[in-house]
Amino acid sequence: MTVTEGTPATRPAGQERRDEPVPFGPGSLLWDQMGLYTSAIAGNSVFILQVMHPAIGTVVDRLSSFRTDPLGRAARSFASVQTWVYGGQTAIDEGKRLREMHKPLSAVDEEGRRHHALSAEPWAWVHLTGFYAAVTAAKYFAPAPMTEEEEQQIFDEFLQLGRILRVPERMLPASIPDYWAYFDDMVAGTLVPHKVAHEVLAQMGRVPPNVPKPLRPAVAPLSAAGGRIGRLITVGTLPEAAREKLGLSWSAADERRLRLAAQVIGRSTPLLPERVRYMPIAYRARQAARAQERLERALAHRPM
Repeated sequence: MTVTEGTPATRPAGQERRDEPVPFGPGSLLWDQMGLYTSAIAGNSVFILQVMHPAIGTVVDRLSSFRTDPLGRAARSFASVQTWVYGGQTAIDEGKRLREMHKPLSAVDEEGRRHHALSAEPWAWVHLTGFYAAVTAAKYFAPAPMTEEEEQQIFDEFLQLGRILRVPERMLPASIPDYWAYFDDMVAGTLVPHKVAHEVLAQMGRVPPNVPKPLRPAVAPLSAAGGRIGRLITVGTLPEAAREKLGLSWSAADERRLRLAAQVIGRSTPLLPERVRYMPIAYRARQAARAQERLERALAHRPM
């Protein structure tokens, strides 16, 4: 059975939280993980899962700049995601801004059905694919496997993040088993092999369209090399049922190549300086938090 529009994923109807969401800070796992450049590794597979939803795929197909400005779209997306976790009160404002920005967005698919970006099911799906990405990234790219306690903490923090993004409470799974039942049901019963998903895969390895013509020959080899590893990671981190819907093959040799690349990434990342490991907003937020902590310690021990 597919979770239909407006139907609670696991919570009783009418059970909605009214508390103002709480921003993230030091001590949360998302604070340590979301801003890492390696956290974006599974980004393409998550985007593909999102656009396989008929409503999201249709709106992205008609209104997104992913074809004409893929790098700009990615930069704006990553900046927004970092703001959710590292922005303090600005994170709450960003959640409200995104809701307002998506209010007028709707599009009609080839069969004449109109889809709205802010409908409860697709809005929740965009957010909830993030937990799948976190678990999958930890499975392949983290220096050590995620413990049960860490997985529960990440799940709880994603529920908190969902409230920052104003996901309806009825659409938030109540537990990790409920989440995986919901996720598998969505992949099996709702997602489709949308043309946008195929376009995203086809774009990998191509020179971005907004690269100036004189630079394109020099950029082409880098794009091709990045596209090969990007496609390997993207296809490999999709759930098997989604790969089957898209007609993507995946062999044991592919899995070995992915795990080898993941091992290199997972072992080398902790050795890099913090400035290199973290995206700019995350790095500055972590710096500022440490500075605030030092100030508070100095104030607590000032001469009286």
